[in-house]
Order: sequence, then C-alpha cells, then structure tokens
Amino acid sequence: MYRRATRIVAVSDGVAEEIVRLADLPPGAVTTVLEPVVDDSLAEKAKGPLVHPWLEPGQPPVLLAVGRLRTQKDYPTLLKAFAMARKNRPLRLMILGMGPLRSKLQDMIVALGVESDVHLFGYAENPMAWMARASLLVLSSVYEGLPAVLIEALACGCPVVSTNCPSGPWEILDKGAYGRLVPCGDPAALAEAILATLDVPVDRQRLRDRARVFDSETSIDRYIATFEDAIARHRSGAP
Repeated sequence: MYRRATRIVAVSDGVAEEIVRLADLPPGAVTTVLEPVVDDSLAEKAKGPLVHPWLEPGQPPVLLAVGRLRTQKDYPTLLKAFAMARKNRPLRLMILGMGPLRSKLQDMIVALGVESDVHLFGYAENPMAWMARASLLVLSSVYEGLPAVLIEALACGCPVVSTNCPSGPWEILDKGAYGRLVPCGDPAALAEAILATLDVPVDRQRLRDRARVFDSETSIDRYIATFEDAIARHRSGAP
C-alpha cells in the first residue's frame, strides 16, 4: 500500500523515517504533518475545576504522568526515578491512566516504600486540569509516535521531562530546548533531570508558545497543501 500511495503522511519525522526504512522507500517519500493536538478547547480544559489535597498551598511539588498502564510507558523506570529523586526533596507523583499493569505497579510502589507519595489515580476525564497545576510532567516511554501528552502539557504551561524515545519527544521539545531529554530505561538520569527541572524557574508562556506549532490550523494548512500537491502531480502524470 505504501508503494502505491500518491502521498504518505506521518505524524512526526521519526515516524516518517521509520516508514521509509520499513517499506524501503526513497528518502523524502513521506510527508510529515504534525498532529493537530492544540485547539481552543484545550485552554478551556486547563482552566477546569480540580480539587485535590496534594494541590493545596504549601504541599510538595506534584509530578504528573499520563498514559495507559502498559509496557510501552515504562512506569517502572519512572517509579525508580521518583524514589531516587524523593530522597533529595519532598515530592509526590500522580499517575493518570488505566491498564493491565496496575497491580504490578502498585506492588512496586509498596516495595520502593513510596506508597504515601504515589497515587495511581486511574481514568481522569480532564487531564489538562492536572497539567495546568502540576509542577512537572514526566514521560518515561520506550517508544511513541508523537506523544500528544507532551504537547498538551506544554500548551498548559507545564514543564516537562521526557525520555528521548523513538519518536516524537526530540521533535516536540526541539532537541531539548523546551524540556530535558534522557535515555530510555535510565532511572538515575531521569531522577537527575526531574530535580534539575524543579530547581530552575520555567517561563510557562514560552512553553505555551512552543505548543502552538502543533495547533489544528497549522495541521489543516499542511494537509491542504499535501492534498493539492498530490492532485497536481496526479493530473500532470508525474511519478
């Protein structure tokens, strides 16, 4: 199907490179159109009501993770990193999401002795309200396509730390300019990045401005341009 398509669109450059490799296509055969994650409704969701004792004034910083409880997200590395970082300063970790690894992760939380400061919240109808109030969002995945959660966090003005997994974080964070990138499966590096990010004041408006690269209008314009080019090439008989 890839070889027969007039145009192939990927949601990130990393995904585009993978398609070229797997389908044995010539370089440049795949067009990247960034996923339209940000729209007007996101800002409204960020302002949504949220009451939780961890968010009261004077409480320790809250780290946030959002995503299904499955192997891809590598929550064990996050939990180990949190336990390391927590030895240096008071911290809490809120994980939003459901999934098959919940019981195993809960056992690990107890084994690490951090059960008083880690909560597997489960499904959250409005994670953006959490992002707008959290001190930091952490992505510990071993692979992604274009992780929307990083973009949503930036749009909410929430600082982020992420693994430099294939693919997406490198592009979203512009090689680390908008959030620290660490190797996959390295709890020590992740803990160090968490602490370093918390220790430095963050320009939250700068993060929001970065997220606009992924707004719906930009994606729509790119899709229209892609469609028009494909139609023009088809009419001209170009290969």
